[in-house]
Amino acid sequence: MNTPQLDKTYDPKAVEARWYEVWNRQGYFHALPTHPGQPYCIVIPPPNVTGSLHVGHALNHSIQDILIRWRRMQGRNVLWLPGTDHAGIATQNVVEKQLMAEGASRESLGRERFIERVWQWKTTFGNTIVSQQKQLGESCDWDRLRFTMDEGLSKAVVEVFVRLYEDGLIYRGERLINWCPRCLTALSDIEVEHEEIKGKLYSIDYPLEQDPTIRLTVATTRPETMLGDTAVAVHPEDPRYNKLIGKQVRLPLTSRTIPIVGDAILVDREFGTGAVKITPAHDFNDFEAGERHNLPRISIFDDHARMDSGGLTEAAVDQGIMGKILLRPARDARAIIIETLQHADLLLKTQDHKMSLGKCYRCKTVVEPYLSPQWFVKIKPLAEPAIKAVEDGRIRIVPEGWTNNYLGWMREIKDWCISRQIWWGHQIPAWYCRTCNGKVLISTKPDGTWIIPREARPVVAKTQPPLCPACGDKDFIRDPDVLDTWFSSALWPFSTLGWPEETPELKTYYPTSVLVTGLDILFFWVARMIMLGLKFMGDVPFRDVYIHALVRDAEGQKMSKSKGNVIDPLHVMEQFGTDALRFTLASMASPGRDIKLAEERIEGYRNFANKIWNAARFSLMNLDGPRTATAPSERTFPNRWILSRLNQTIHVVTSELEAYRFDRAANTLYQFIWHEYCDWYLELIKPTLQNSADPEGPGTRQTLVETLETTMRLLHPFMPFLTEEIWQTIPHQGASIVVQRYPIPEVTWAAPEMDQRFALLEQTIGLVRASRMLLNYPPGQQITFYVAHDAPQPQGHLDQLRSYLAHLGRGTVDLAPTPHWPTSNLLRLVTEGLSVGIAVAGDVDLNKALDRIIKQQSEQTKEIERLEGKLRNQEFTAKAPPEVITDHQDRRTSLRRDQAMLISSEQQLRAMLGT
Repeated sequence: MNTPQLDKTYDPKAVEARWYEVWNRQGYFHALPTHPGQPYCIVIPPPNVTGSLHVGHALNHSIQDILIRWRRMQGRNVLWLPGTDHAGIATQNVVEKQLMAEGASRESLGRERFIERVWQWKTTFGNTIVSQQKQLGESCDWDRLRFTMDEGLSKAVVEVFVRLYEDGLIYRGERLINWCPRCLTALSDIEVEHEEIKGKLYSIDYPLEQDPTIRLTVATTRPETMLGDTAVAVHPEDPRYNKLIGKQVRLPLTSRTIPIVGDAILVDREFGTGAVKITPAHDFNDFEAGERHNLPRISIFDDHARMDSGGLTEAAVDQGIMGKILLRPARDARAIIIETLQHADLLLKTQDHKMSLGKCYRCKTVVEPYLSPQWFVKIKPLAEPAIKAVEDGRIRIVPEGWTNNYLGWMREIKDWCISRQIWWGHQIPAWYCRTCNGKVLISTKPDGTWIIPREARPVVAKTQPPLCPACGDKDFIRDPDVLDTWFSSALWPFSTLGWPEETPELKTYYPTSVLVTGLDILFFWVARMIMLGLKFMGDVPFRDVYIHALVRDAEGQKMSKSKGNVIDPLHVMEQFGTDALRFTLASMASPGRDIKLAEERIEGYRNFANKIWNAARFSLMNLDGPRTATAPSERTFPNRWILSRLNQTIHVVTSELEAYRFDRAANTLYQFIWHEYCDWYLELIKPTLQNSADPEGPGTRQTLVETLETTMRLLHPFMPFLTEEIWQTIPHQGASIVVQRYPIPEVTWAAPEMDQRFALLEQTIGLVRASRMLLNYPPGQQITFYVAHDAPQPQGHLDQLRSYLAHLGRGTVDLAPTPHWPTSNLLRLVTEGLSVGIAVAGDVDLNKALDRIIKQQSEQTKEIERLEGKLRNQEFTAKAPPEVITDHQDRRTSLRRDQAMLISSEQQLRAMLGT
């Protein structure tokens, strides 16, 4: 019987491309609603169509693929539904840059032709990230690839918008929103990147109207917005100022007076002067304060964040200053206003101040709070059921610690601005009758887009109405705004399955099983999916939400191109293989802790892949010959032991995957494969395999096949390419490992007595190897060593292990009781009743051996002190996971035990030296 053989070295590139094409062609990833298994569905968080695979994607998608492959192998009816997001602003910016390079612009094309151009770009470049996902080995159902602007999803978007509007949950109103003066659109909170900068805090005097010699000093970081102030706030319990509440101050540089109000929410008595200006049209906190005190809103900026003529006139700004700042950008206006205040002796002081500055996530322009008519979702009625779904356990958030973050944010949730002033996206299904709104629909932007004032009355419908329901006219203008990208994404779990149609996929796979995501979009995406899933499906969109960590560099810093610390997953996949990257990310995915990733870690798991490959090659080279499938209980010690260990590994890995502990599952696999299987089992069975006449050969070869084949299936979700390549060469049934059953524990494999016996063997060989190292015996040198145990049962086990001890100890073993051992020139190591003695040959340099022992003692003492220091550190013990603390305690105990042996060895060597 000629067993297929593997190449000498593992070549990931050749293996990965070949097997992915086979899997896809055979339809292994395709889901069928009629499949008899219990449904298990994940909808992929849709990456931006403009995107390229980054290391965050690699972590997120690797975790999902592990779950999907595992559940598929368990016989579940698995659907992993892929797709991409149209990424409104990002995609529009990409295409606009192309047009600029061609000497054209969005405005010169007009809306219709520009949108056609974006679709052309999407057709050409939009699947870049999809091809990269396939490189990662993602087993998605690519036949069901969705796009947030495809026909079916667009239909769902319109349906949801209209229903929410009809239910009174969508309205159009004027509120303060994040505004990008470069992209000229509203932004969601998640589209605003905050960075800490060194700014200034300006203390400005506002004279009291009653007595201008009395001045109220106000602290602000944005003096250029003071022209839009409509009040000054003080804390109602602050004795310095509370007697001024209700009085008026003169607003510098204007002819207006504004009231002093008491506000305990807005004012921090310890910040600045304890008095703050209220500018409702240019600050979110001030907007809320303005609502509480019924203050007017004066917007002094235009949509390019320049000082606006109409706003400055409404603010009654002095003509002298108005001429200097009109149409100036905010930053330029600030310098002019500061200089004017100084000349008027109204600037008390300026001091350095750290502050957070919001910038557009796409173009990095400073974002302005801007008063604008926008469309909003009335969110509180949707949030309440979403809160209950988590509170009553219908949705479980993992790790559990993020549950309170979710609930806290949902309880304070604000209405959601869903309109964007761009062209690429789902255009809002609202129309304005030109007859009914003729008095207010009077102006357009330079690009021809109509400006829809807040007074305009819309008609919301799935399609343009044939006649105005109010006047019967049919001349309409469609609302030019598009919906926030997150609006269509919020429908993803049910729109991708065919809603609003009652499709077989929707009936079978909704609710989905788990959502795998990062913390950064828990509120902006996950919460909205929960709200809209409950609203339109009457059930939660997923049962579990698994929140994974962020991937940072080796120093824990955020990866960025400017820092030069980005790890490109495509590069490391090319360099080390895809399986190495996947396993690295899984092994480091500890809940609640960011991943500090270095290429050296990935290289280390490339070595793990090579170790598996070499173990498989060794096994295959030794499979020729008969195999006998005897009962596990009748097999030899190494075979019974490895089956027992594999059985326990199956149990632990499965339990850890159920608990979303990918790190512990991966590390359990690593420990079993590298140490137990490769380092111990294969070494233990070498004499049997190399002796064709050994009667234990057939049973050992059978065990070797069973354990290697089972291990490949157990490892497959983590390292799919390597395991498929190896599995195909092992005697097996079936066409592909992808669709084989995932291993389950076998009752007949459990042999705890073999585990105990192996522990004794491992401990004994550990002492033998330690002795050889201390005496500097070469690894291949045959030696005589003595082994004995104080207890009768372990002593009997040692006798049964004699041949294995001799093989692994590289010598002759004597199991005589310790009183019969030589009384001189013997180095003894003793621990927990076990004694090992090694003859000290005449050519051993005892002084060098003593130096090695003393050096080891010193190193161990330092390590023990380090561990004890950490265990005494209350901050460490309070924050570290219980398993980490236990590991430190066990390590300390082991080192103390080893140190006791070294002290004994030192004493013995000194006695031999006569010192």
